[in-house]
Amino acid sequence: MKNHSSILSCLLFGACLTSSHAVDLYVSPIGSDSNSGLSGQPLASLAGAKLKARAFSGKEAVTVHVADGVYYLPETLVFTPKDSGTGEYPVVYKSNNEGGAVLSGGSELKLSWQPYENGIYKAQTPAGLVIDQVFIDGRKQRMARYPNYDPAKKAEPYQGYAADAFSKERAALWSDPTGGYIHSMHRSRWGGYHYLITGKDTSGEVTFEGGWQNNRKSTMHKDYRMVENIFEELDAEHEWYHNAKTHTLYYKPEAGIDINSAKVEVVRLRNVIEFQGSESKPVKHITLQGFVVRHTARTFMDVKEPLLRSDWAIYRGGAFLLTGTEGIQILDTEFDQVGGNAVFVSNYNRNVLVKGCHIHDTGASGVCFVGDPGAVRDPLFEYGERNDLSEIDRTVGPKTNNYPADSAVEDCLIHGIGRVERQPAGVQISMAQGITVRDCSIYDTARAGINVSEGTWGGHLIERCDVFDTVLETHDHGSFNSWGRDRFWRSDQETTQAAVDKEPSLPFLDAMKTTTIRDSRWRCDHGWDIDLDDGSTNYDIYNNLMLNNGLKLREGFRRHAWNNITVNNGLHPHVWYQGSKDQVYSNIFMAPHRPARMTTPYVDGTRVDENFYDTDEVGVMRVSSKTGWDKNSLFGDPMFIDPAKGDFRVQDGSPAFEVGFKNFPMDQFGVKKPSLKAIARTPVIPVLKAVVGGSPLRKGKKSQAAPQTATWMGASISELSGVEFSAYGVSQDEGGVALIEIPKNSAAAKTELKEGDLVQAVNGKAVKNSAQFFKVLSSIQNKSLKLKVVRDQQVIELEVVRSSIIEVETSSIPDGFSTLPVPSASKLVVVSNKKNGNESLATLTDGKLVGNFGPVFGNGIQNGAYKMDLGKVLPVSSVTSWSYNMGKTRGAQKLTVYGSNSETDPGWNLNAYTPIGTIDTGATKENYLAASVQALDGKNLGEFRWIVWAVSPVSSAGDGENTAFQELAVETQ
Repeated sequence: MKNHSSILSCLLFGACLTSSHAVDLYVSPIGSDSNSGLSGQPLASLAGAKLKARAFSGKEAVTVHVADGVYYLPETLVFTPKDSGTGEYPVVYKSNNEGGAVLSGGSELKLSWQPYENGIYKAQTPAGLVIDQVFIDGRKQRMARYPNYDPAKKAEPYQGYAADAFSKERAALWSDPTGGYIHSMHRSRWGGYHYLITGKDTSGEVTFEGGWQNNRKSTMHKDYRMVENIFEELDAEHEWYHNAKTHTLYYKPEAGIDINSAKVEVVRLRNVIEFQGSESKPVKHITLQGFVVRHTARTFMDVKEPLLRSDWAIYRGGAFLLTGTEGIQILDTEFDQVGGNAVFVSNYNRNVLVKGCHIHDTGASGVCFVGDPGAVRDPLFEYGERNDLSEIDRTVGPKTNNYPADSAVEDCLIHGIGRVERQPAGVQISMAQGITVRDCSIYDTARAGINVSEGTWGGHLIERCDVFDTVLETHDHGSFNSWGRDRFWRSDQETTQAAVDKEPSLPFLDAMKTTTIRDSRWRCDHGWDIDLDDGSTNYDIYNNLMLNNGLKLREGFRRHAWNNITVNNGLHPHVWYQGSKDQVYSNIFMAPHRPARMTTPYVDGTRVDENFYDTDEVGVMRVSSKTGWDKNSLFGDPMFIDPAKGDFRVQDGSPAFEVGFKNFPMDQFGVKKPSLKAIARTPVIPVLKAVVGGSPLRKGKKSQAAPQTATWMGASISELSGVEFSAYGVSQDEGGVALIEIPKNSAAAKTELKEGDLVQAVNGKAVKNSAQFFKVLSSIQNKSLKLKVVRDQQVIELEVVRSSIIEVETSSIPDGFSTLPVPSASKLVVVSNKKNGNESLATLTDGKLVGNFGPVFGNGIQNGAYKMDLGKVLPVSSVTSWSYNMGKTRGAQKLTVYGSNSETDPGWNLNAYTPIGTIDTGATKENYLAASVQALDGKNLGEFRWIVWAVSPVSSAGDGENTAFQELAVETQ
């Protein structure tokens, strides 16, 4: 006896179906929505099938079989709660052959092409047609643009950029640029901006609107710019331009192509499929399987919603948009060249599964899980906003359930991410909980492979992934990137430190569950392999192979990293909190740590020890001794099995086992599905920089001691290099000079300057590095200085009163100095810490300048020093040095002057001395140069008996040539 629903199906279709608990419907391009939908009477559309399926949803298992062909959707296909299945009776929409049924958000145009000029063709289009993208024979073409697209520039912004992209001079070539677009990188390359051109003003300047796509408000990058959709720039193959006023499409095909036989498709819809439900009435248990999804519109001008204090702004949309769902599955589907996001999981969603999919060449991100800011307690949106930590809500976790949770992206191939937008990710997670990314290959992305925007609410699992070729066009990011700018976090670290010292649970109010990153392979050539930034908290990181730029941990609490391998690199600890409880152990590192703004011990509940280093012990301990780390770490050859082929397991008998390291599989990274694995790329395996072989416990080659530390007003300073720009939140173009240590009794300590400040300008003159800084200082003789300072990634202005200046003077002849004349001969004795060549040290006090090397240090000596004994402690008013420009390269002076008031010789340990000042004159064309540190206002530089000139090479030639000093002198009061 048939049940009620089976009887209903018989009545509806005029025939009994084969199963009392299953309904099969059919869709075909040659069908009709007036048909029954039975086999042999297929429907024409998924919309028609959806209406038929509603009669059985939740009562019978429904499978909609979709025949091969292209289905141009006239409007977005929307599933509501009425279309839901159940766990027992799901609803499945399935392509008969995987990849055979194409769901298109566009339409095909039948055009009659006519030659125009210069290889360009034109065709009339239907009136009212708006074209966002053009596809020729299935491949997306490019809007007419300047500069032209160059596929060889894979890692350059926009694959071609020009500073004059929309200059007045360039715009003079355009009759009417209205409707064109400006694309520009963020000034610090933290993503990009997009603008709609509105025309030209009366002076010929381009006018435009937009720039809301990045949550770290800034200006356009001065160089990285591109314009498109401008008729006069149509000059390259594969470019097109549509004149909506005249209904004319212009296109320049590739040479040899018969354009009249080509299939032309254009884009209309933003979203092809939407699930529209809510927590109280969700859309449930619908599966979409085996489709190809194409032709969705670009959405970059709609990217306006800021995510919580991250760099991101978003558009809540995608080829598939899920809102208010439970148990939705997207299986074995290809998202091919969609204009925005491929899959966007918005607000309340549970148990979403994206599996076996091929997502490639997207305008924005691959898969996004983004919750409702209203579910967050004390949410903040722009980076500079701060919570009053004495007043924030202390309730753990979310305020509502309106966020994605317990969902997964599995066994997917994701690449070519961010073809239009430059703030994308293969998988993006924000205001979500318990998201799993497993067995995925993700590569060729403009920014992150996987991005977690904040700690709300953790519990994510990333495992067995292969992520590489990331951060290709941007800067300061990682193959895995996270921020932890949760309610506890403030950019002024002192406030956060004090609050967490008092209340250690604060960092875990939002990051309440541990996020795990394991058993994965990472490579980022333009950032870090794994980058936990700005307060990222509560992570376990283990069994990861990092192939290029290592592991960065900035701020945050409770990051446990063990049993990882960082090839040719190591740990990048940036501005940690004291008592962070971070644990870094049993890892194989191949470089010393590279800390940023960390000069004191971090050992209170924090552990960085018992690691294994395939690198120089001296170099490692030079860094680790300052932070109190690696006292029990080991050094030697880890004995990798086959690193050239990517097998970084270690052999039996490896000394790495002695620190607790354990081998983990090297053949399980990335996508597993056979059809996807067959086409997936894998990362380039780097050549080991360290020499591997010989004794397993070989000792590393002792490295040359580091160059002398520069000082100013008694503070140690450093210019930024490599990844250090990230620690200060500035671009490489901006640069600056960082105050890395300010002794309590120094002149700098008596001002408003703080450790970690970054000086970017002095009296309005920009300083990108130490050389510029000291050059600017030597050109300013007034006592008061106005400084532009970056503190906690915010720009402030400070006025500083200094007690000394640097005086520099040059001369073509020995007696040509007027401000710094050569002194008379002195009986004071000068000694050096290393062997000198050429002249004797006595010539440094003989009162003569001559055209020779003087007592010079050999090439490559980084830390040579001269020392003078004044005989007794005296108030010193100036310290001066003269040099000869031997070979036109050795006249420049680069040194730091130190003093000691010890009664006995303090030796060569500069920590026993007081830094007086640094001199960096830069190159000179004159024969002779004099440089002097001088006290102001009749005061002195300090009372000293011993004066040291600690020098560094001044040229790169010959492995670093040292200055040809001729005379050293000290003036006392």
